[in-house]
Amino acid sequence: MNLWHHLVIAPILLPLVTGALLLLFDERRHTLKSTLSIGSSFILIAISIALVRLADGGAETVYLLGNWEAPYGIVLVLDRLSALMILLTAALATAALVFAQARWHKAGPHFHSLFQFLLMGLNGAFLTGDLFNLFVFFEVVLSASYGLLLHGSGPQRVRAGLHYIAINLAASFLFLIGVSMIYGVTGTLNMADLVVRIAAVPPEDRFLLETGASILGVAFLVKAGMWPLCFWLPGAYSVAVAPVAAIFAVLSKMGIYVLLRLSPLLFGETAGSSAGFDDKWLFAGGVVTLAFGAIGVLASQAMVRLAAFSVLVSSGTLLVAVAMSDDRSTAAALYYMINSTLTIGALFLLIELLDRAQDPAAAVLSVTMEAYGDADEDEPEEEVGVTIPATLAILGVSFGICGILVSGLPPLSGFIGKFALLAAAVDVGNKITAAYWVFFAMLILSGLFAMIAMVRAGIRIFWAPVEIIVPRVRVIEFAPIAALLAACIWMTADAGPAMRYLDDTASSLHDPTGYVRAVLSHTPVAAPQGGTQ
Repeated sequence: MNLWHHLVIAPILLPLVTGALLLLFDERRHTLKSTLSIGSSFILIAISIALVRLADGGAETVYLLGNWEAPYGIVLVLDRLSALMILLTAALATAALVFAQARWHKAGPHFHSLFQFLLMGLNGAFLTGDLFNLFVFFEVVLSASYGLLLHGSGPQRVRAGLHYIAINLAASFLFLIGVSMIYGVTGTLNMADLVVRIAAVPPEDRFLLETGASILGVAFLVKAGMWPLCFWLPGAYSVAVAPVAAIFAVLSKMGIYVLLRLSPLLFGETAGSSAGFDDKWLFAGGVVTLAFGAIGVLASQAMVRLAAFSVLVSSGTLLVAVAMSDDRSTAAALYYMINSTLTIGALFLLIELLDRAQDPAAAVLSVTMEAYGDADEDEPEEEVGVTIPATLAILGVSFGICGILVSGLPPLSGFIGKFALLAAAVDVGNKITAAYWVFFAMLILSGLFAMIAMVRAGIRIFWAPVEIIVPRVRVIEFAPIAALLAACIWMTADAGPAMRYLDDTASSLHDPTGYVRAVLSHTPVAAPQGGTQ
């Protein structure tokens, strides 16, 4: 057996061991804890790259815990999608952790441990092959995110944190109900085994099965932020400290991941009369979420709320793509998801640096002058020009790149992702229905609204201030932002190979034969014999 296959469990064990180890050290040993945490995240990136290469071989890698065969034991399944999500999470987490070293990792207790446990839960959710353990990792993610959202204290964070906890506890309750109903009908929670058993569910039990799946879907739509389940999200994300808000950008994609995984797997062509039963609802909910997020972006005066509503725009777009249930739309959605997650994560980090350049009194004065005019506008100007400090120039360029990416303007990857989605929607059928025209309009308008909002914010920060304030920016703060934006630019320059990988990923998702065969085969890659029997 190839020892490299044991890397499948490493994305779960590494943050678990690191987080537990960090609990043993005193909170005042900031340097030691930071070194261990960041070192672990860089190792996780290396492991993620190795897993992507392993998954790119085409065959799914199945890892048995305790050496119990599926569907009776716990299985981890590595394929192209799970490897991609682990790499995306590792990249964003490393950027957020490096950024946090400037100040935020000292703002509250156990920051690094909570962060590592969050990574453990996310990676476990991406790798697990059964619904019960998906619930377990879902709870690990939520428990860690509660503490991270409250990190830094303050009444606004406590208020938003209470709302966040209440909503997600309700979602967990719905998760349990949905899983229980599915188990009651099928007698299994292993995803591959469910593919086989759902096709054999008698007609009289179909309603119970679809009801359980719908309730389970609601739990993940809460996390994905579909309207009207999304009102908690802008408030929670906008009050979180910058590195936490950045990693939360991928947290919302966990719900999208589950839909991408389960919709074609459990309710694809092999599901009989239940095939695609949720597509219409997902499409409608995605369009409404896209519209709500776009309006929120346009209406936001604070940049952090603009970024939070951009998460909803991304979620709405991806929900529509999931509902299309097509190889091309899924591949385009994956490309768009990677780009939007990296962009929004970079934007959350950048906003903290830009806020330091704003004087609240000067901002109010500049808005007043725009609205009512300057009383001394007839007096001649004495200054011919003003030299822009290097720090503001660098921040301005980064802000401009974020604006282009968020708006989906050419030539960067934001435009490629949206264009791929539109092209896939056109190819779904020969006749474009009114629903698709609505989606086209909202996708284009969301980009227009984002462009207007970003230009307005840029004028307020870099142009309108009466007095220029040069913020103090450390290299350790700007480097993660530059790395995330560089990744988006790399996706633009190397879009062809990236799309080929995503095309293969989408094809394997919509043809679950290989997944089912790998998991239910009697010769999978097993854990060491020393495991629990």
